Order: sequence, then C-alpha cells, then structure tokens
Amino acid sequence: MAKKHRFQKMLTLSFLGALLIGCQGHKTFENEDDLLMYIQDEQNGYTQHKTINGVEYTLLYRPTDLLVKQELGDASATETQVQTSREKYNKYLYFNLSMSKNNQELLSVAPKNQNEFGAMVNQLAFGMQDKVHLFTAQKDTIELADYIYPRMYGMSRATTMMFVYPREADKLNQDYLNFTIEDLGLYTGEVKFKIATQTLKNEPTLKL
Repeated sequence: MAKKHRFQKMLTLSFLGALLIGCQGHKTFENEDDLLMYIQDEQNGYTQHKTINGVEYTLLYRPTDLLVKQELGDASATETQVQTSREKYNKYLYFNLSMSKNNQELLSVAPKNQNEFGAMVNQLAFGMQDKVHLFTAQKDTIELADYIYPRMYGMSRATTMMFVYPREADKLNQDYLNFTIEDLGLYTGEVKFKIATQTLKNEPTLKL
C-alpha cells in the first residue's frame, strides 16, 4: 500500500507540474530585439534547426506581434490601430524556413547546370506548396494560405521564405503539428519538424 501511495503521489505531482507549465501565460517584451532573441533561442520552442546531408534547415515561428510591429512601424499607434492589426494577423500562423549549404543560398551551390538552376528557381518561386506541408498528429492537413520567396541573387547566406497558414483552433487543440519539407533534389529525404501547439497558443507579445 505504501508503494502504491507513493506512486499515486508521484503521478499527481507530475500531472500538476504539467498542468502548471501548460497554464503559464505568454511573455511580453518591451522591444522587438528582445522578442527576436527569445524566439531565436531553440530552448523556447519557436526555432528548430536540422542539418541533413550538408543542408542546414532552420524553421522559425514568427509571432503575430512581429507582423503588427512591421506594419505599424516606429510611429505611435492608437489602441484601435494595434487591435485591428492584431486581429488581422492573428488569423494566421507564420513560419520562416531557411535553407543553406556551405553557408550559401541553395541556388548558389545546389544546381549543377543551367537546366537544374532554372528548375530550382521555378520550384522555389512557384512550386513550394507541393513540397512543404503542415498537418496535425492525426494527419489532418492545414492548407497553405500563401508563401513568399524573395530572390536574393546570391546576396544572402541562406534561401529564406515565409509560409502562411490559417490559424485553425481545432487543429491547435492537438499536442503538436508536423511541418515537413519534401526532398528538393538535395538528397536529404523528407525533413520533419515537430511543433508543440502550446508554444503557438502562448506566443510572446510586444508592448505596443
């Protein structure tokens, strides 16, 4: 009986600990730089990094308030303007995906000839909706709303693009989402990132 009591006590404490962690509120930052430092720290769950066959992948979740700050700029904004902007951007989830090899953009190192270069440009600019997927643990797909690929013409150290998905409340009730990238001809196989939905629900904010 004593062992059973101790075991039940351990389970109760573990449950309470998990409950407390799940109930912790989001963090609020005074400025954009501090928020960026926070989400770029992998321990906080908003940035993940993988290296496969020499290709470096970094997935970063961009909280709503970073988009709001970008839209409103440094000028003082009214509460109504901030609220309106938050409501607009909070309808979606925003992910930045960066890919590089040898500390360079993919277009600078991956294509072996002009034909491959053209095919990769076309893939990155127009075909990533067929290569990148977001879905729940139950295999329910969240359809891509949009993605942005800015051509940097070799001036950047990575190929970076933003993927935008609708913030579907029922999908966020599951424990995690899967973000996957099919092989882009780089011999990496499928690359998968697992994203805890609790981090998305408790995303950090700015004092605006």
